[in-house]
Amino acid sequence: MAIISFSHVSKHYPGDIKAMSDLSLTVEEGELVFLAGPSGAGKSTLLKLIAGIERPSGGVLQVSGQDMRRLNRTTLPYLRRKLGLIMQQHRLLNDRSVLANVMLPLIVSGDLHAEAEQRARVALGRVGLADKALAAPQTLSGGEQQRASIARAIVHRPRIILADEPTANLDRDSGRQVLDMLQAFNDAGVTCIISTHDERLLERASRVVELAHGRVAAIREADSEVGA
Repeated sequence: MAIISFSHVSKHYPGDIKAMSDLSLTVEEGELVFLAGPSGAGKSTLLKLIAGIERPSGGVLQVSGQDMRRLNRTTLPYLRRKLGLIMQQHRLLNDRSVLANVMLPLIVSGDLHAEAEQRARVALGRVGLADKALAAPQTLSGGEQQRASIARAIVHRPRIILADEPTANLDRDSGRQVLDMLQAFNDAGVTCIISTHDERLLERASRVVELAHGRVAAIREADSEVGA
């Protein structure tokens, strides 16, 4: 069953800048999909549209049964509880502990402090950072900071994880650890969409969607390739 569906979606910015043109794509529940393509191909735009950070200029985009054109300030927070966002820049807050950073999405959603702390500690344990809960984010290595951002993204048990170049600023070993974690969440049934420019990572995907100039240029399913 499709959990995400783009139908002839376009995204334009002021100045006649076309970030996406007539893009159609479906993602099935439980898939591990990599977005490939050079800078400016539309990878980040596609993820922002799914997350509701940006809205389509045209076409129809549905995420987890929601028409993204119809979302408002009341309904958008409910959709975002189904999403986990992992960005290239981890954006951890240095004025609070790692644990407090991971708890933040739950506190914002209105969870009780005790329950939020318990779930945050579980999330940190899943990414191998249980012993770093009370540490300041700036004392962690780059790989540990990205793992903390993953814990923050999965603390509310999302159905979909969106990761925008999650290994771009990491060394090879740290990048592999991050991808191993995302693979483990996918193995548990979470739909994962990961953008990357690193061809070495694409062998993990059940499907690779190649973007160019805001369009689907090709789709590779396992060992096959389909032109768009």
